[in-house]
Amino acid sequence: MGKVKIKRKSTLIDMTAMSDVTVLLLTFFMLTSTFLQKEPTIVYTPSSVSEEKVPMNNVVTVLVSSADKSGKYEDPSLLEGKIFISFTGDADSTLSSEKIRLMMLDEALNIYNEQHKNAQVHLTPAQKAVFGQTNMFGVPFTELPNLLSMTPNERDKFQGDMANPKVGIPINDNKDYNGNYNDFQVWLKAIYNVAQTINREQGEKLTAEERANLSNLYTALMRKGQGIAIKADKDTPFTTVQRVFDNLQTMKLNKFSLMTALKSEDEPTQ
Repeated sequence: MGKVKIKRKSTLIDMTAMSDVTVLLLTFFMLTSTFLQKEPTIVYTPSSVSEEKVPMNNVVTVLVSSADKSGKYEDPSLLEGKIFISFTGDADSTLSSEKIRLMMLDEALNIYNEQHKNAQVHLTPAQKAVFGQTNMFGVPFTELPNLLSMTPNERDKFQGDMANPKVGIPINDNKDYNGNYNDFQVWLKAIYNVAQTINREQGEKLTAEERANLSNLYTALMRKGQGIAIKADKDTPFTTVQRVFDNLQTMKLNKFSLMTALKSEDEPTQ
């Protein structure tokens, strides 16, 4: 008796539908993802059990550099405590990051030049446009024209050199709110003033949506403590970070957040 031949079936699977779904998912994640902005220095934030997230929009980030961990410098602490600032607006509104950066810049230059009438700092429209596109910066006011005249690669290299005395926004222990502000306090004063843009003169220049967003920024800064986030390394001494706290409080910005990483279950509790 002859063997029964089993009819072979095709093993070909139509993957067209799967490919379409994959492409759609990739497109969705690419369009909705928020890419991390490059920072001048890397810090490893301390861990905590807090699950409250720092907002991604309408936030001012103050970055505090850490000590050198590469062993390249004899005194690692020389690189510690450099201050950098970034301004982030709302990507979904007319008050974008670029626009809010320019508002902060104009206000900060007005305050600084009022204090330094014999050594004022002026920027060209092109330099201001570069500042509007710059995520994070950290130089004295006198170095702003030089920084904003560099190419992006040159700026990254310049600000990444923590040993350079021209890198880092100057800060000291000044506690006089009506006194001669340090550079860091000038930026804080500008933040405070822009958040309080409620007077009729400035308000008339803004759309209703922009005024609403400024109101949200003001609430985040003054009421909720979510408008300013401080990012420092877990090994940075508290006295270094406390100087930033003191400057914020001197400028009447009493509510702010400290960025931390979520503690893992196996991490010991101190």
